[in-house]
Amino acid sequence: MDINEYIKSGALEAYLSGSASETETHKLLYLKAVHPEIDDALYRMEVDLENLAKYMAIKPPTRVWDKIDDNLKELAKTEEDHPGMLKVHSKRIGTEEKQIPAKDGQFIEVEGSSTHMRIHKIWRWILLGIFILGKIFLGFAIYYYLENRQMMKQMEKQQQELSKKKQGQPEK
Repeated sequence: MDINEYIKSGALEAYLSGSASETETHKLLYLKAVHPEIDDALYRMEVDLENLAKYMAIKPPTRVWDKIDDNLKELAKTEEDHPGMLKVHSKRIGTEEKQIPAKDGQFIEVEGSSTHMRIHKIWRWILLGIFILGKIFLGFAIYYYLENRQMMKQMEKQQQELSKKKQGQPEK
């Protein structure tokens, strides 16, 4: 087996991207232990990917980073207060604090007590505008319906008068 061809085959890229199958991963790890060229190629690719990620990274706004930092500090304080327990603060829950046992390497499930759906403030104004416009259009539709009905009655009355005139009958 030619090691340079194996390196160029794309197996290392598949391994680094996480798309390699289990057998391909085992084969790569075995060859990495046997051949230092593969280990060097993997290291160079990892460095290149890291440089690419640094180059392509978008710096988040400072307020976002400050919020994340505050949450991390609060979690650290909570861990010091009660090791193995996490306090959950939620705006939907209110001032209530829940303590949830923290399990290493597992996600913590938190359920809020609120059953209301929250939407962004701009959507409230948009929905209010749509509601008001709907009422205005409904008013116009009713107005024009009544006007149309009145005009139809007047038109029928004038047609009757016109037909009487054509027949030579005097008007009343």
